[in-house]
Amino acid sequence: MNPDLDALQPYPFERLAALKADLTPPESLAHIPLTIGEPRHAPYAGALEALNETSREMARYPAIAGLPELRQAIADWAVRRFALDGLDVERQVLPVNGTREAIFAFVQCALDRTRPAGVAVPNPFYQIYEGATLLAGGSTLTLDCRADNDFRPDLEAISADAWRDVQIVFVCSPGNPTGAVTPLEDLERLIRLADENDFIVAADECYSELYLDENTPPPGLLQACARLGRHDYRRCLVFHSLSKRSNLPGLRSGFVAGDAELIGAFRRYRTYHGCAMSLPLQHASIAAWRDEDHVRANRDAYRDKFAAVTEILAPVMDFPVPQASFYLWPAVPSGDDEAFARDLYRRENVSVLPGSYMGRPGSRGDNPGAGRVRLALVDDLAATREAAQRMRRLIEATVSRETKP
Repeated sequence: MNPDLDALQPYPFERLAALKADLTPPESLAHIPLTIGEPRHAPYAGALEALNETSREMARYPAIAGLPELRQAIADWAVRRFALDGLDVERQVLPVNGTREAIFAFVQCALDRTRPAGVAVPNPFYQIYEGATLLAGGSTLTLDCRADNDFRPDLEAISADAWRDVQIVFVCSPGNPTGAVTPLEDLERLIRLADENDFIVAADECYSELYLDENTPPPGLLQACARLGRHDYRRCLVFHSLSKRSNLPGLRSGFVAGDAELIGAFRRYRTYHGCAMSLPLQHASIAAWRDEDHVRANRDAYRDKFAAVTEILAPVMDFPVPQASFYLWPAVPSGDDEAFARDLYRRENVSVLPGSYMGRPGSRGDNPGAGRVRLALVDDLAATREAAQRMRRLIEATVSRETKP
C-alpha cells in the first residue's frame, strides 16, 4: 500500500462521530445536523428534466473533454459572471465530476516530486487539499485565516525562501468554513507572487454563487487575471461546481478553467484516470449553467436563514458577518469547541462541527480553527431557526449555571 496513507489525518466527520459516540441526546428532540455542507434545497428542476430526457445516452461512452455544448455553456456562464474577455472552449475549459475529485486529481497531476513540493493552503481548510498533497508526496504550508485579518489567508506568514518551494497555492473564496471573500487586490497580489516564484494558483470557488449582497458577487481568480490584462490566465486555474449553486451535489458536476497548458496536462492525466462525466449528467449540467433564476431563488432562501440565525445567536455568540457561502463561523463562549459540540448534542440534539477539526497549528503555534464551530445552514428555514434557538438555550442555561452563587 502507499505508505503516505499513514500520513492522512482522520477526516473531520470521523472525529465528530467519535466525539459523540458515548452520548445519548434527548429523545424528545428531533436531531438537527448542521455539520455537512450538503444543500437540502430543491435541486434545479430543469437539470432533472434534462437528465430524464437523455437517460438513454447512458449506453454511450463519454469523452474526457466533455460535450462541446457543455464546454460552451460553461464558458458563456464564466465570461458573463466574471467579466472575462473570453474562454477558449477547446483549450481552457474542462468539465469534471465535481470539485472534490478534480482538486484531488489535479494535485496528483501537477506536483513535481523531484524537487520540494510545497502546497500552501488556507487554515482552517477543506481537508481534500491536505490529503491530496500528502498522497502526491508533497507537504502543506498553512496560510492562517484569523479574525484580525478578516479571515483572509495571511500571505505574510510564508518567507521569501519558503515561497520558492511552493508549487501550488490553494485559495478558497468564498471561504469554507469562514464565509470570507478574498478581494481582487489579494488575488492580483497572489498572481504576482506566482510569477515571481513559479507556482500555480488553484482557486476553489464552489461557493461563489451563494452571496448575501445581490449587488456584490464575490470576485474570482480569472476575473483578477482579466483585470491585469492576463487573458491567457497563466499559472491560474479555477474549480467550480453545481453542487451548491444548483443544489445538485449528487450530480457530481463541475468544471476547471484557466491556463490552457495546465488544462492540457490535466486532460491528458484524466484520460488515464478514466473519470469522464456520463452524457445524461452533461446534458443536465448544460441546463443548469444556462439558467440563473433558480440560483437567485437559492440565494434568497439562504439570506432568510442567515437573517433568522443572526437575530437569534448574535446576542450570545460572536461571529463574522458572512459575505458568502452557507456557513456561519461563531466563537463558542467557553473557548472549547469540542466541549461545546458535545454539550449541544447531548442536551439539545443539534450537531455542529468543531472548528479545530478543520485546522492545523499555524504560524503562531495554535490552531486558528480552535474555539469556533462551523454551522452549515443547509436545512429548511424552520429547522435552521429551531437549531439556533436550541443553541442559544444551551448557552443561556450554561451562563446561568456559571453565574449562580
